[in-house]
Amino acid sequence: MAQYLELFLESLIAERGASTNTIEAYRRDLTDFLAKTTSPSTYTREEIEAYLAQLSKKQFAPSTRARKLSAIKQYSRFLMEEKLREDNPTATLQTPKQARHLPKVMSTEAMRQLLTSLDTSSADQLRLKTLVAVLYASGLRVSELVSLKRTQLQKQANGNIAPYIIVRGKGDKERLAPLNQNALSLLKEYVATLDAKCPWLFPSRGASGHLTRQRFGQMLKAAALKANLDATSISPHTLRHSFATHLLSGGADLRVIQELLGHADITTTQIYTHVANQELQDLVRQHHPLSRKA
Repeated sequence: MAQYLELFLESLIAERGASTNTIEAYRRDLTDFLAKTTSPSTYTREEIEAYLAQLSKKQFAPSTRARKLSAIKQYSRFLMEEKLREDNPTATLQTPKQARHLPKVMSTEAMRQLLTSLDTSSADQLRLKTLVAVLYASGLRVSELVSLKRTQLQKQANGNIAPYIIVRGKGDKERLAPLNQNALSLLKEYVATLDAKCPWLFPSRGASGHLTRQRFGQMLKAAALKANLDATSISPHTLRHSFATHLLSGGADLRVIQELLGHADITTTQIYTHVANQELQDLVRQHHPLSRKA
């Protein structure tokens, strides 16, 4: 089993530049599946269906089952392409249907309220306000944000910080993340407080050397409470969703938003059109005279 699996994982690294986290996710999913089959290369469609049924019986979420089936499909296709088996038993298998959940998004007013409530009276407060401003300005993934290195900040000819960050995201793909004037002003003030020898933009005493996703999430919820906002619906990912939705509502092209978010597939970005449409429907229901109940 290990031999075939390692060949597949090596192909993901070589052909797609898959990250360590991606490789480990595939390894876990496929190891779990293959351990329940009679052979790592000649398993049948019936064995796959039995495995999926078992996951369903254990009440795994449709999204989890879909992810595991996707891994099995890619592995099966790889085996056939490499002549390690003659057929693809997943060719006609249907992916489990998933309920479409629209991402939580903050209104522009709530976003202003959050930023306004944050002050810069202490080093910790300045760091938090900088984190929030950079995330909302750039739409970075939270893992990309907290692990930023100072070298990712670009300098202009006049010595000022450039209005973008160079980010290496999923699949080791490089992209530019924008910074607005508010984020740039905070970054300039914040960077001046850092130890010049520290490579991280948001350092921490933890093992990683930088702030963790979990800790930033806790700080953000505390800030939301302080700003009299619903902390249960606010997370770092909410700010990323808000960045994309507010850009779309402002007239930005969907393809541009796809590039800024680092999405490999435009269909992932299209979820924001549903959010924007829902906001328009809510607006009409609230304010159109014929939409009000008699």
